[in-house]
Amino acid sequence: MAQISLTFPDGNVRHYPAGVTAAEVAASIAPSLAKAAISASLDGRHYDLQWPITADAAIAIHTMKDDAQALELIRHDLAHVMARAVQEIWPEVKVTIGPVIENGWYYDFDRSEPFTPEDLGQIEAKMKEIINRRDPVTTETWDRDRAIRHYEAMNEPYKVELVGMIPEGQPIRMYWHGHWQDLCRGPHLQHTGQLPADAFKLMSVAGAYWRGDSSRPMLQRIYGVAFRNRDDLKAHLTMLEEAAKRDHRKLGREMDLFHMQEEAPGQVFWHPNGWNIYVTLQDYMRRMQRRDGYVEVNTPQVVDRRLWEASGHWEKYQEHMFIVEVDEEHAREKSINALKPMNCPCHVQIFNVGLKSYRDLPLRMAEFGSCNRYEPSGALHGIMRVRGFTQDDAHIFCREDQIEVETKKFIEFLSTVYHDLGFEQFKIKFSDRPEKRAGSDEVWDKAEGALMAATKAAGYDFSMNPGEGAFYGPKLEFVLTDAIGRDWQCGTLQVDFVLPDRLDANYIGEDGAKHRPVMLHRATLGSFERFIGILIESHAGKLPFWIAPRQVVVASIVSDADPFVLEVAAALKAAGIRAEADIRNEKINYKVREHSVGKVPVILAVGMKEVEDRTVSVRRLGETRTETVSFADIVASLAAEATPPDLR
Repeated sequence: MAQISLTFPDGNVRHYPAGVTAAEVAASIAPSLAKAAISASLDGRHYDLQWPITADAAIAIHTMKDDAQALELIRHDLAHVMARAVQEIWPEVKVTIGPVIENGWYYDFDRSEPFTPEDLGQIEAKMKEIINRRDPVTTETWDRDRAIRHYEAMNEPYKVELVGMIPEGQPIRMYWHGHWQDLCRGPHLQHTGQLPADAFKLMSVAGAYWRGDSSRPMLQRIYGVAFRNRDDLKAHLTMLEEAAKRDHRKLGREMDLFHMQEEAPGQVFWHPNGWNIYVTLQDYMRRMQRRDGYVEVNTPQVVDRRLWEASGHWEKYQEHMFIVEVDEEHAREKSINALKPMNCPCHVQIFNVGLKSYRDLPLRMAEFGSCNRYEPSGALHGIMRVRGFTQDDAHIFCREDQIEVETKKFIEFLSTVYHDLGFEQFKIKFSDRPEKRAGSDEVWDKAEGALMAATKAAGYDFSMNPGEGAFYGPKLEFVLTDAIGRDWQCGTLQVDFVLPDRLDANYIGEDGAKHRPVMLHRATLGSFERFIGILIESHAGKLPFWIAPRQVVVASIVSDADPFVLEVAAALKAAGIRAEADIRNEKINYKVREHSVGKVPVILAVGMKEVEDRTVSVRRLGETRTETVSFADIVASLAAEATPPDLR
């Protein structure tokens, strides 16, 4: 029998008969490992313990101590166990697919009656029962005809369709969790008893069209979350409770920041308070960019399709673009335009006006560009996911030998901005070539190599995010962490050799010949709308004083104090502070509660004693204690506090 060589993480090499399973390999090392094993990695690919190994490979055996592999299997197996539980309770229900997603899984079902919250509790109980049975998980590979006949006999039409979609040459794997069977790529655990029965929870039910097609049946999607142990589940549920309290849509209403309405789906109606945040943030970014050597431009909203065709967006991105047809005067046919989904092709047009020299590079061109992208209505989410938004967008036109310096410079710029806005941590993901892309593999090799080398030279680590680059180049994605530990992808930096070539951008080199510039696409905040939503949620509405939309309310305790209240408010406004007077005939406790709900950072209470002493009683948001401060001192201290960090 043919022998294969397996290399273990410690460098040790062992020889086995071809066709050995990873379970048998684990057993050959130690009985305890065989019992604890959940899966293997073979040349870096996650591998089921039951699959045969037929060639030399690097192998690692995984147990529940291996975070990533354990969580993937727990969530994947729970999807199957949930589907089994549903069909044990309601045998007539048809099953479809159940993938792993962040923190858990979902599974889509075809059932005539809607699932209720009580149903979810019943399903959870049945799942725990199945886990406690410790049923074995087994797998076989079938040919296509056998699999189709099986699912036709089982009256599972969705599975018949899925089998038909599997490409020729790919294995059709059938898995059993006990008696219950499903079509799946795997891998899976060895038995249901390996699942933690106290570390999962079914969360919600939503509608979902089969294969995302609105002409196909509407299914019911049950979502679940799962972790390795009860404590991790509890921490996650606590975080969700905290996130619900911080929901920017709820806080947006309480703080009177914005609203959305059906007549403008995915568009934001900014109220005065919300626009205060927006303008303050934009002014800060404008100053920071000028300080870092950017020139600011502005480009058209509606652009003829010919530019989008030349740039490649018409071919690669058209489904996300809003098309505008115009009957030009005396024209025989309509002019086809599009609202710009991004600013890059327009910036190249500005670069192309006039002759550029190598001495002009790098040219850092910034725009607070208003963009429009079509998002399905079901994907819209407050101001976090919209159709109309403004980016703090910029493009750096540079030489190849300047990529490293500009990459380092931008990451340092981004780090300063995030710190000023209260985000101390961020991670970097490297997104390489997507399947749908422009440019040759040679160009992509060069772009990916340049960006990777520049990031390493700048002294930053990154993780890989395969296949998620832009269609014109690889990118770095900057992921910041908010106050309750959630990650948000905001900033990006992309290296682009494609667009300058497609749009014929040139500069005159030191040799007197024409050369193509490299185009670095970069955004720090991303969209203002989304970033403001992140700011609101991270700070739970208690925004840093300099960016708070309503900074100070001066409130009277008695009506005789009204003149002094107005005097204090006027002095604060003159010092550049967003201040307002509240001289309504209401009790001070009522005023304090109302303005606290509105997340006003500072409330200054004024009674007759304060009038006589020319002082104010200062109450900070979230604090119960107050302090008495003189009129002159409070104006000076709050003026300093209201100064943006870049001007201090």
